[in-house]
Amino acid sequence: MDKFLIVGLGNIGAEYEHTRHNIGFDILDYFVSKHKGEFLSDRLAYKAEVKIKGKLIICIKPTTYMNLSGKAVKYWMDKEKIDPARLLILVDEIAVPLDKIKIKPAGSDGGHNGLKSIQELLATVQYPRLRFGVGNDFPRGMQVEYVLGKWAKKELPVVEKKIEASADAIEQFALTDLEKTMAALNHLIF
Repeated sequence: MDKFLIVGLGNIGAEYEHTRHNIGFDILDYFVSKHKGEFLSDRLAYKAEVKIKGKLIICIKPTTYMNLSGKAVKYWMDKEKIDPARLLILVDEIAVPLDKIKIKPAGSDGGHNGLKSIQELLATVQYPRLRFGVGNDFPRGMQVEYVLGKWAKKELPVVEKKIEASADAIEQFALTDLEKTMAALNHLIF
């Protein structure tokens, strides 16, 4: 059975729930629930498995905190023998507007500490990531407060549509390929 590892980035703890920085967790919660799966506590992460049309999609939410996400990613990639091309990281992105989602096959960490940790431990930037636009509507010097903040009420309808589209993108990534997933998603405006 073909295996894929989908990693939602976020921080554990009630104070971080449903914040911009935890969108990776929220996407995976939606995806796993949609497919009647369940997260269980496992080594370095909450883990769920979803089977779709002969594909095994292993979903993890690292319990290491954002800055050490690479530890969980490396552990599960090694344990499940996952090639970096079959890894998809779900991450918040201030450089992408709120009404967009961008999937990239590779790239820098863009200053994101979760991606920085992953790149250090995998020793590569060659892995796909779904960059969930959170916008950058914050005053100078307030980036941390912004990404750790909850969504504004007016943002929620767009966020909910994007979570659904992101869950669809996970399926498409596993069932087709990265290029088709990028073509289907990267041009959309929500």
